[in-house]
Amino acid sequence: MSSHHKVSAAGLLIALGIIYGDIGTSPLYVLNAITNGKMITRELVTGALSLIIWTLTLQTTIKYVILTLNADNKGEGGVFSLFALVRRRKKWLVVPAMVGGAALLADGMITPPISVTSAIEGLKQVPVLSTISQTTIIYIVIGILSVLFFIQQFGTAFIGKFFGPVMAVWFLMLAALGSIHLLDDLTILESFNPYNGIRLLIMYPKGFYILGAVFLCTTGAEALYSDLGHCGKWNIRNSWIFVKICLILNYLGQAGWLLSHFEGKIITADMINAGFNPFYGVMPGWFLYFGIAIATAAAIIASQALISGSFTLVSEAMRLNLWPKLKINYPTETRGQLYIPSVNLLLFIGCIGIVLYFQKATNMEAAYGLAITLCMISTSILFSNYLVLKRARSLWIYLYLAVFLMIEISFLIANIQKFPHGGYVALIVAGILFGVMYIWFKARKIKNRYVEFVRLEEYVSKLQELSNDRTVAKYATHLVYLTSADNPREIEHKIIYSILNRKPKRADIYWLVHVDTVDNPYNCEYKVEHIIPNEIIRIDFKLGFRIAPRINLLFRKAVEELVMNKEVNVISRYESLASSNTVGDFQFVVMEKYISQDSELPFFEKLVMRLHFWLKDISLSEEKGFGLDPANVTIEKFPLIVGQIPNLRLKRIYSE
Repeated sequence: MSSHHKVSAAGLLIALGIIYGDIGTSPLYVLNAITNGKMITRELVTGALSLIIWTLTLQTTIKYVILTLNADNKGEGGVFSLFALVRRRKKWLVVPAMVGGAALLADGMITPPISVTSAIEGLKQVPVLSTISQTTIIYIVIGILSVLFFIQQFGTAFIGKFFGPVMAVWFLMLAALGSIHLLDDLTILESFNPYNGIRLLIMYPKGFYILGAVFLCTTGAEALYSDLGHCGKWNIRNSWIFVKICLILNYLGQAGWLLSHFEGKIITADMINAGFNPFYGVMPGWFLYFGIAIATAAAIIASQALISGSFTLVSEAMRLNLWPKLKINYPTETRGQLYIPSVNLLLFIGCIGIVLYFQKATNMEAAYGLAITLCMISTSILFSNYLVLKRARSLWIYLYLAVFLMIEISFLIANIQKFPHGGYVALIVAGILFGVMYIWFKARKIKNRYVEFVRLEEYVSKLQELSNDRTVAKYATHLVYLTSADNPREIEHKIIYSILNRKPKRADIYWLVHVDTVDNPYNCEYKVEHIIPNEIIRIDFKLGFRIAPRINLLFRKAVEELVMNKEVNVISRYESLASSNTVGDFQFVVMEKYISQDSELPFFEKLVMRLHFWLKDISLSEEKGFGLDPANVTIEKFPLIVGQIPNLRLKRIYSE
């Protein structure tokens, strides 16, 4: 257990800064979304607040904080970490994993715009700025987001130190402001009775669809689980007590303020455009500048958490073969911190596009929540399979599924009404991301059906003969191939063809390197098999799904240890160089596939393969994806013939 994972003041402060950005900024817009276009009545306010309190209790507290946090993969959490734990149980579980991952990435594209815009729109509450145009607010939001995405390349370790204290101030501010206005109408405490929420859903006109706005209060719960590895579950659980109290106090204060100032009045679009927001309404006039500043800082922290989480999510998907290979940078030495330039650019373009398209925070609320509901459903499915593996009683598993699928499907149905008002944007984004994952996964399955493996022992003698054949020019002292064969006694036929047939590649030592992605997120081990000592050697790397496959570095370290243990001699066998103990050259051969014109596939599979190779062309090359030095890499292209080739009857014609 790392020091940050131990329950301590520092661990709790880090948890505040990293974990609760998304869910912590929800008071900025939740009650605004609920009351938009409705008359403020006691039934509406107490019922809605009851739904918020019990959503935070059932969905966030019980499902995620108490139950799901137990499904830690060596201390790591998130939908892909959970999938890594259960993927061997059922093959189809990859589908909810891909749905969950795509939905969470789509959420990461919507959270920054809505959080920052909601905070900046508070400027309308300042008397001297009450006439500020929405266009100016958009410019400010775009400026903040641009700076935020620009600094990602430098790492966030330094500014991350301020996240905890800022969020601590934020939550204390929420609690203080809420407590003051709680006294405006103490009857609001009736909201703790779940009957008020149930009555609202049943009796209020279209009351069920209020759940779509209520759901916004728990959208950060999935991110809470994804960030498990940063702080540890006990720091999250203990800090959540404080966070939940602060959130509920603020919601109570906003509700009390609404009833005391607007009961019987309709919240119109003009009021919203003029800056109406219960969150800023509970602030005294003299406090507005500080409140807006802290709200903006909290929104930036929430955005940063989602951006960092997106980088981690994509890197995990890459290692699980669910995403094309992309360039990954490591801006700091902080464990787990990484930067993916292409994902950063994608998120930036998406966020700016959402700001420009929706213009206002109230419009963004329509796009928010629909995708993340699918992620929560996916997590429920995966977690129930985790419970099966842990041999939990069937009664508890079915009870878990019945309760939380009922809640989440209800939220999904309620959120569907958002579809024509902007929800389609989130679903389109999530759908595209899911499509990328599915194509990459499906294409790999198709290719694997046609990969031909041969017994290595049948070619060992031929490799030895070639190695000792001085009539063939030496290709390299050490020749390294990456093999996908799980069985060390097998090898791809294409590798044998490359060595013996294409252009005979004579070498002193042939190395076969296999990379296996294991369920342990930070596993970093290797195994060596001397097929023929000092002539044919296989190295199997077992890397966790959070370890970058920097094969050049890992292979060099493994060879150094083998040399130290006197298991292999890497000195050049050229007489002129051997006398000076010069290390021989290492040459990697990377096999790049392309689909053959002779391939015959059904229409759907042909489409998948074409899209796969298109994604492959625009993503990172094989040698860069494995962290190889281009100077020591030879690229060989070979045709991938998939599908049945029709029997061709060819008749020879003889000249008379």
